[in-house]
Amino acid sequence: MVVTVQPSSASIDELRSRMRGTLLQPADYQYDAARTIWNAMIDRRPALIARCVSASDVIAAFEFGKAENMEITIRGGGHNVAGQCIVDDALMIDLSPMKGIRIDPVNRTARVEPGVVWGEFDQEAQAFGLATVGGTVAHTGVAGLTLGGGFGWLTNKYGMTIDNLLSADVITAEGDLIHASVDENSDLFWGLCGAGANFGIVTSFEYQLHPVGPQILGGMILYPLDQITEVLTFYRDFIQSSPDELTAYAAALTTPDGHQVVAIAICYCGDLEQGDQVVEPLRQIGTPVADLIRPSTYQEQQAILTQASPYGRQNYWKAGLSRTLSDDAIRVIAEFAPQVPSPFTVTVITGTAGANTRILPDATAYVHRDAVFNAMLLSSWESSEDSDQNIQWTRDFYHELRPHLTGGVYVNDLDDPADEGKTRLLEAYGANYDRLVDLKMKYDPENVFRHNQNIAPQAT
Repeated sequence: MVVTVQPSSASIDELRSRMRGTLLQPADYQYDAARTIWNAMIDRRPALIARCVSASDVIAAFEFGKAENMEITIRGGGHNVAGQCIVDDALMIDLSPMKGIRIDPVNRTARVEPGVVWGEFDQEAQAFGLATVGGTVAHTGVAGLTLGGGFGWLTNKYGMTIDNLLSADVITAEGDLIHASVDENSDLFWGLCGAGANFGIVTSFEYQLHPVGPQILGGMILYPLDQITEVLTFYRDFIQSSPDELTAYAAALTTPDGHQVVAIAICYCGDLEQGDQVVEPLRQIGTPVADLIRPSTYQEQQAILTQASPYGRQNYWKAGLSRTLSDDAIRVIAEFAPQVPSPFTVTVITGTAGANTRILPDATAYVHRDAVFNAMLLSSWESSEDSDQNIQWTRDFYHELRPHLTGGVYVNDLDDPADEGKTRLLEAYGANYDRLVDLKMKYDPENVFRHNQNIAPQAT
């Protein structure tokens, strides 16, 4: 384990002179803003924040951190619930100023820097009628979502984000900048696709793009919460028999005017008339209180969940994947959803069938291709005084639900590792875990990149 020491003023000044970006210390007026991330539960104070604008800045900061024997953390979009990019007394290498996006409309590819968020990516790609599989909240970072796997509104049609990743430029634990793809450093590329934060600092991502638009069919239908059992039972079968063009999520939530409802939100990226026929059965479930499904742009679809996930709230998650959504699981959800202590908390069931399930489990580091459903307990509240109540409700809910989930966990849904435990990490990678340990031994044997959902090398 590295023992954190504070670097001298002279060495800090030397790093500052090497960077085109900004190097912040606690006394600097930009420091507090730079250490603030999406989850307001995370309130930590790094010793230094290196706000990088180029790969050369990243290399300079990383070499400095190693030479000074500092803990090193990496920040992309800062949207991860666990907040491991912020560590007290560490050097935080902040990639958020790196905003470059280059769209190649002829080859339908995009080259994107790690500070980009999905709303920015979508705006540039949609200018050419293109998109790739991205997050469902516009201010989610491209880097973190991709390195953990990546689900979105196009998953059933085009797979996960990692299934659309073509290559990456990576700064390794040795400080070298290398290229990784299926043809070059292919073992590293495999590890980046689902466990990537463990192996280096990605300074550039290359994605495959797909024609999407000018309009998709999107939005949601709302039902009274007392119909949740009927709605989820229908949804369970509906999503598995739907065409690839449809991705649909179910959720128990509270509307802005205080009504508890169950919703099915959809994105259909095919012919609009056919899409209307596909989603018509959703209009026949129970007694809908609102039908908000309509033709819209892909960017509008990407924004429908963004307002429900703002910066500044306390957040705590539990989640689990499942190959089935059993009657017992639905019973537990129906029991706990009405008791939610915060109106900002959402219980989400995502169904990712289609293209995602046709990828072999060892094709990428993400292993759970047969787990169609993901049950996510996304607790969110405003005051820290309410934390104990909200966290306990989430833990109790998950304790009752977990025996009915059969497919491990998606690594981007994991909260603080100290809270989750080592067993959950093993569940995240399943049969791919030993291969990832070997890869860690090759690329980061000293576990420099450990402030993540960490795959420790055998030597540590």
